[in-house]
Amino acid sequence: MAVLEKIRQRTTVLILIIGMALFAFVISGVFTNSGASGPTAGSAIGSVNGEEISIDEFRQKLEVAAQRAGNGATTVQLVNQVWNGELRSELLGQQIENLGISVEGDQIMSFIKNTPSYAQQPEFQDENGIFSEALFLAAVADWKANNPYRYELWLQDEQAIIQSAKEQMFFNLIKGGMHVSLEEGEFDYKLANDKVDISYVRMPFSAVPDTTITVSADEIQDYIDSHPAIFKQEPARDIRFVYFEEKASEEDEATIKESVMALLEDTEEYNEETGETEKVLGFNNTNDMAAFLERYSDAPYDTIYSSKNEIVSSFRETLVGLKVGETYGPYKENEAYKVSKLMDKKINGAVKASHILIAYVGAERVSPAVTRTKEEARTKANELLREARKSSTVFAELARDNSDGPTASRGGDLGFFQEGEMTPKFNDFVFSNRVDAIGLVETEFGFHIVRVDDKQDIFKIATLSRDIEASEETINKIFTDATKFEMDVTAAPKEFMDVAKEGGFDVKPVKKLLAMDENLPGLSAQRSVVQWAFNEDTDLGAIKRFNVNNGYAIVQLTARYRSGTMTVADASLTALPKIRKEKKAAWIIENKGATSLEDFASSTGQSIETASALNLKNPTIPGAGREPYVVGKAFNLEAGATSELLVGETGVFLVKLTQKTEATALDNYSTYAGSLNAAAQNGIFFSSYNALKEVAEIEDNRAVFY
Repeated sequence: MAVLEKIRQRTTVLILIIGMALFAFVISGVFTNSGASGPTAGSAIGSVNGEEISIDEFRQKLEVAAQRAGNGATTVQLVNQVWNGELRSELLGQQIENLGISVEGDQIMSFIKNTPSYAQQPEFQDENGIFSEALFLAAVADWKANNPYRYELWLQDEQAIIQSAKEQMFFNLIKGGMHVSLEEGEFDYKLANDKVDISYVRMPFSAVPDTTITVSADEIQDYIDSHPAIFKQEPARDIRFVYFEEKASEEDEATIKESVMALLEDTEEYNEETGETEKVLGFNNTNDMAAFLERYSDAPYDTIYSSKNEIVSSFRETLVGLKVGETYGPYKENEAYKVSKLMDKKINGAVKASHILIAYVGAERVSPAVTRTKEEARTKANELLREARKSSTVFAELARDNSDGPTASRGGDLGFFQEGEMTPKFNDFVFSNRVDAIGLVETEFGFHIVRVDDKQDIFKIATLSRDIEASEETINKIFTDATKFEMDVTAAPKEFMDVAKEGGFDVKPVKKLLAMDENLPGLSAQRSVVQWAFNEDTDLGAIKRFNVNNGYAIVQLTARYRSGTMTVADASLTALPKIRKEKKAAWIIENKGATSLEDFASSTGQSIETASALNLKNPTIPGAGREPYVVGKAFNLEAGATSELLVGETGVFLVKLTQKTEATALDNYSTYAGSLNAAAQNGIFFSSYNALKEVAEIEDNRAVFY
């Protein structure tokens, strides 16, 4: 195969890589003493209000989560998932314990009945498809006696169900203490339906250039001190890296393309066994396409016929337009050079059909619920056939109401299928009749009222594909470049950017990495890089080489951020715009102030605008944006009165109230009170959980273990 040829070509590289791996293994054992330090069994992955979360139990739950997720999640994603579950259980569990909430057996069974993963399992359902407590309890007893692993999973599920039941009771208690009064409903109604019309002048903050406003470090610090909640930060790191990817060069691509073209035509090859030169048929003329592609292609021969829509290629229009035996290519697609040949084409080779199955006692795979005789089935089938032929639009409805087949819920739709996939008589009818034909077919399963919905041509295409990969020469050059760059920047860490620029290498910065991050732009999941950056032994400015994604990354740690309040430098990006806004507002009021709309418009160079039907529930001024403070002040004015200068979100406003319209009083505000109550109860989980989380003392050691 092509793969074996590549392995033989790259023997030198493989030896080099294996040697480096062995060297790294020995060195790591000498210097890290990995078996003598680090987290140990019995320690905690974290704590909530002093209650530890055992790492051993956490690992057991992580193992279960990994088995259930399969390949659908990374380790870090699963760790975060299990951690969030443990955090939630611990926070709510502490409250539940304090309240003395407990769950009885009948409540547990009630939850099981409403858990789809159990209630919808056929093994727990009776002959009518209804969940059976007796069958479920018998299954649990069997697991306990004969399947310890499955029983252990059930015990974990049982604990989760009990916890869920307790949590529901806890949230129900909170909901029970909530009440929205009619007065609150009336207030909400008035917020949305009281209206004001205004005239106003706005001088936007953008009209004052940032360059005219100076902000000192002391002012930024004062702002941080005044708004500590805004400037809280988690431990974080900044890094930068250069990625040396083992990517094919232009020369490599050209060579691969030439190798594909060389396989198209026949060649001569010396046979050592016979001592004669023999003719070897190429892609265009081979008599055994499967064997040819097995030897020369990186993708196997797909012998299955496909419709046009099933061909996964951006060149499919061209491919289905070929004549049988004709080739197309080479063409580049999905990092490979390809040549394709149309091996065969079947006109109307795939059929889409629908059917209504009328089964009877004695037919194959008949449901126990079917009691009709064969003659009764025939009579009913003929009746439905006549009904279906009246109008094809009722076919799906007839199937849903009458079919005994598994496709009844889909209106009898069988989708597309190829010849030979259905039972012979059914197959013969759909492939020998035109689209929209409706007929009656008897098979071993009963009587079928069949409709031919559509037909498609199908194609068999052979593709010779060679992956575009870096050659040994290119790989060696990349290794050399990465090694030289690593040595240069290690000798002069402060010149990282200059060395990269001199070599023409792209430096990618990554800001504010968190301890449990794993994805780096351009490198995907690289947990080892993040762990290194957060290791206390990694000095600021340190440089390390990582083997990543078909290449190497030379990484430098450029900044550390400790937990707590941001420094002036770190907070500047957030604080500067806010301080500038305050200073601009003060400057406008001092230098452009006026008491009438006309004077303020004249002094600021702005125009007088109008806005109508503003309300407090959605305090948006057209052309200015959301301005709750300004709109709220307008509601406090008397008709014809003008406000003082108002500092809004986007500028300084002067507002004149032209009209206020109060909403029509209602006889009853229960509808509005009910809506408020429903909204509050729907959000009760998030609001109460977040409140508990906000005040809890949480220690998170995930990054130590993973």
